[in-house]
Amino acid sequence: MKDLLVGDIGGTNARFALWRGNQLHEVKVFATADYTSPEQAIEAYLDDQGIARGGLSAVCLAVAGPVDGDEFRFTNSHWRLSRSAFCKTLQVEQLLLINDFSAMALGMTRLQPGEFREVCPGQADPVRPALVIGPGTGLGVGSLLRLGEQRWQALPGEGGHVDLPVGNAREAAIHQQIHQQIGHVSAETVLSGGGLVRLYQALCALDGDTPRHKTPAQITDAALNGEPRALAVVEQFCRFLGRVAGNNVLTLGARGGVYIVGGVIPRFAELFLRSGFAASFADKGCMSGYFAGVPVWLVTAEFSGLLGAGVALQQALDH
Repeated sequence: MKDLLVGDIGGTNARFALWRGNQLHEVKVFATADYTSPEQAIEAYLDDQGIARGGLSAVCLAVAGPVDGDEFRFTNSHWRLSRSAFCKTLQVEQLLLINDFSAMALGMTRLQPGEFREVCPGQADPVRPALVIGPGTGLGVGSLLRLGEQRWQALPGEGGHVDLPVGNAREAAIHQQIHQQIGHVSAETVLSGGGLVRLYQALCALDGDTPRHKTPAQITDAALNGEPRALAVVEQFCRFLGRVAGNNVLTLGARGGVYIVGGVIPRFAELFLRSGFAASFADKGCMSGYFAGVPVWLVTAEFSGLLGAGVALQQALDH
């Protein structure tokens, strides 16, 4: 019997696993910079597993960017993919491509105890959409709908590229500072790993400070060590995330709950839980009361996107 393969490909890393018995097996992580194409990385993975070309019956790849047509360009990496060429090269019968945050959303259906923390208390409404949002290499936004018993639909979108919302004079000054540097300021401009650095530089410029840090890791390490400037940057980052998440809840009617995912926030989870995220999340004037009882969770599960790709593949095969 041929194997099923799932992959979760972001801007920095590609994660692959075999999908057997509705579970992940043999998870491996590859740096996208080390390979010229997804086919090359998958061939390396298959070699590790002792699986020859033609040994896969179906593949589901969660990919960063809008999925449409035969050709796909990855938003935050140099990789490209042609569905037809992929299937020919790897001798695969079926390839399912889904947006990475659609996969992440589907992965929320498989969360286990201990893989998430409560940010805002509440009770999820099971018939309303849930929001999945997460800063990483970029800012991903997706939504999740329950269709019935053990069936789900993830709605893809590019919500990370909406305009960055401004809620007070300080945030307006930050927006203006960044706009002077790069032009249009999207949510992802600030709410991503690189965005954390951009936000730090903007705050330093506004306050007449000389930047000392050059990477997201340096900024978060400084914040965790109590450096006031870095703490202010992380705090503002969390407040901007709250505003963007709140906007999406209103747009989607996402009373099914909010899942905070991605690689950035878990690096400073305790600071996030104490931050002004919750206040900014519900800071919507006459609609602030809408957020009462909407639960928010910080997800710490390691391979939710991969699991979601497996859920998507299983639903496609069972349909």
